[in-house]
Amino acid sequence: MGSATVEYALSISVSLLPVFLFLAVLIFLDSYKLVKLRDVIITILIGCGVAYVAFFVNRFALDSTAIDIRLYARYGAPLTEEVLKAVYVIFLLKAHRAGFMVDAAIYGFAVGAGFAFLENIYYLQSLQESSLFVWIIRGFGTAVMHGGTTSIFATMAKNFADAKGSEPLSVFLPGLATAVAIHSFFNHFFLPPLISAVSVLLSLPLIMLLVFQQSERATRGWLGVGFDSDADLLKMIITGDVAKTRIGEYLQTLQTRFRGETVADLLCYLRIYLELSIQAKGILMMRQAGFDVPPDPDIKAKFEELEFLRKSIGITGQIAMSPFVRTKGRDLWQLQMLQK
Repeated sequence: MGSATVEYALSISVSLLPVFLFLAVLIFLDSYKLVKLRDVIITILIGCGVAYVAFFVNRFALDSTAIDIRLYARYGAPLTEEVLKAVYVIFLLKAHRAGFMVDAAIYGFAVGAGFAFLENIYYLQSLQESSLFVWIIRGFGTAVMHGGTTSIFATMAKNFADAKGSEPLSVFLPGLATAVAIHSFFNHFFLPPLISAVSVLLSLPLIMLLVFQQSERATRGWLGVGFDSDADLLKMIITGDVAKTRIGEYLQTLQTRFRGETVADLLCYLRIYLELSIQAKGILMMRQAGFDVPPDPDIKAKFEELEFLRKSIGITGQIAMSPFVRTKGRDLWQLQMLQK
């Protein structure tokens, strides 16, 4: 009885620990620390829920069709499971919860980790006579694969969304196709199980390293250019020098389209937005340098004033300010970050 308990505990460890250790490394390597531990835990639990749903979807598909189980494992299950895992990631990206590719990678891997957790627990209960070697393969191969494919999907989707400036369905399809293809290839067992698991362990860290490097470069570029341009425009507004620039000429034309008090609200709206944008980028720079920035006690009042002015200027005023007040992608995400 004692040896059986030890063997069971060992099986759980080797089947679950690798994927969660890999997730912990991803979180540790994120220099901006934007994904909170609470959000990671929630995402893992959602991944568990996805695995629960996938179990019934897969069983229904097998029971209602005459498809061979090996054929379904190679083509049907990868499509079903990757689509289901992608749903929550798509929600996060559309809700602008992930500012950078690194954030998307962590969220994606967390969904896959939760999925692998529940799946391996199920198989541990079902395959009680299996050897420790099986759980080594499932832990270092299958479980990490589940996290890796969803992470790759998330980073590709985030990259395409940033390039397009929005999140239409088309930005998600390439990453989803890639995740399904990798999952399907893994399930074909072209390679012996041990070699397949080793291949996953060797290739996935390399892919994640490239993602982190690309994300870091994009973040530094966005922070540098965005901070400087926002700071310059805010300085011009405060000092009154904006009237001498092309931006000032554009703002001057607004006086012929809006009432005087509305123009004043437009300028206040732009000023507060720039202050918040600069503050958000400054926090990110401080975090990258290793400093923990305390919350601003006045931040709530600033957002309340911004919302009041947004309603005051109306839809037409927001469109007029759209060249300067960016409300898509990272620029919208940075404001949401300040509100957390």
